[in-house]
Amino acid sequence: MTAKDIIQTIELTAPLSWQEPWDNSGLQIGLKEAQVTSVLLCTDITERVIEEALQKRCEMIVSHHPLLFHGLKTIQDNTHEERITRLAIKNDLVLYSSHTPMDVAPNGVSRKMADKLGIENCQVLVQTKSEEIGLGVVGELRQPQEINTFLQHIKQVFRSSMVRFTKPHKKQVQRIALCGGAGSEFLETAAKQGADMYISADFKYHDFQRADNRITAVDIGHFESEQFTKEIFKDLLKNAHPTLNVLLAETDHSGIYYA
Repeated sequence: MTAKDIIQTIELTAPLSWQEPWDNSGLQIGLKEAQVTSVLLCTDITERVIEEALQKRCEMIVSHHPLLFHGLKTIQDNTHEERITRLAIKNDLVLYSSHTPMDVAPNGVSRKMADKLGIENCQVLVQTKSEEIGLGVVGELRQPQEINTFLQHIKQVFRSSMVRFTKPHKKQVQRIALCGGAGSEFLETAAKQGADMYISADFKYHDFQRADNRITAVDIGHFESEQFTKEIFKDLLKNAHPTLNVLLAETDHSGIYYA
């Protein structure tokens, strides 16, 4: 099959027309006509991911975050973007990203987070296109959970070394809002929709203060919140193309460590 076949499968769920104006989703490097037998899936395209793709003889990499957000003035070895671009072109790799289109897709990033935590009856938190298309979700746990127990569950599910959170304003939580990636701007929206807890990433110091004892804000880390996006890609591609060799990148990592 060709890279075009793979791209069309992803865009049936997350069309490029849904991306934000600042985003650069889509085909980054390579040709749609390229033949593909193996594809590597990741959150971020790093040099380690490129090396893994070459070792595993993958002709294509599909990522959540785009490698190229801004134009390159040179393609040398000065930055990781330049090095990755040069390696990809040199080895005829096809690079494709689905970023904000997959963020707002009905069964996209935030819904995957909710599924992992056992949150049901989800609705869109912030509508961008329609009632079913938007950023974040809000839903319910089957039963109320003691908040510290649920925080430990979050750490375990998202494999987070640490989570940051505001002082719990309730002993138990049941209505949970989530948004993959940097979603601190939607904290008030989550509170107004009656959420006991809002889970996202990239909260600044003053963002936490806006919780104002109305809702528990939880920052699990940007990469951690979006790491399961590659599982969405895998399910889409394996269902549509059973003979395609679909691999999850073992080197996919935020690059952030905690002492």
